[in-house]
Amino acid sequence: MRLDHLSYAAGPDGLESTARRIGALLGREFLDGGVHPRFGTRNMVLPLADRTYLEIVEVLDHPASDKAPFGQAVRARSALGGGWLGWAVEVADIAVPEERLGRAAAQGSRHRPDGVELRWKQIGINGLMADPQLPFFIQWEVEPDLHPSTGADESLDLACLEIAGDPQRVSEWLGEPVEAPLEDVKVEWVAPHGTPGIIAVQVLTPNGLVRL
Repeated sequence: MRLDHLSYAAGPDGLESTARRIGALLGREFLDGGVHPRFGTRNMVLPLADRTYLEIVEVLDHPASDKAPFGQAVRARSALGGGWLGWAVEVADIAVPEERLGRAAAQGSRHRPDGVELRWKQIGINGLMADPQLPFFIQWEVEPDLHPSTGADESLDLACLEIAGDPQRVSEWLGEPVEAPLEDVKVEWVAPHGTPGIIAVQVLTPNGLVRL
């Protein structure tokens, strides 16, 4: 189990404008990730060091966005003005969280602009919507060199997550101590009795530390 990516819901200015704004702060441009047809969303991504990446996502005017939990989660966060949606951990066997949560994972896919299809399974979005401090689980069904972190500038490194919540609650959700999937990423647990979720993310760039 390892930290895979962080998801940020586009604000009222839309996906491309949100990506330009955050990209300018980090000194890098986000890449067009394509449409998630099963979720009714689309994204732009920025590869980071250590096989992680940032994702900015927006909901589409598509029936799938009303049915799929991920589409519902993105719509709800964007309706609040956008911002950090959640974090995902990669697992080797999605059957493990499936058994613990008592339901089947959802199949995900998207076609990159170059036509390459990326496929994965994910589970835990309902938990994230109920308690945004909780990560969701993802198992990639592509070769390692197709992971969205491929081609990362190693000088862009995720340094710290600021999460409002309770590490014990997150550890119970993961089925192992929360420190395990985060490895070298520092976590600051703040406002344990406030509204849960990611408050901010700190990224180390060539120009210093940037807090998003």
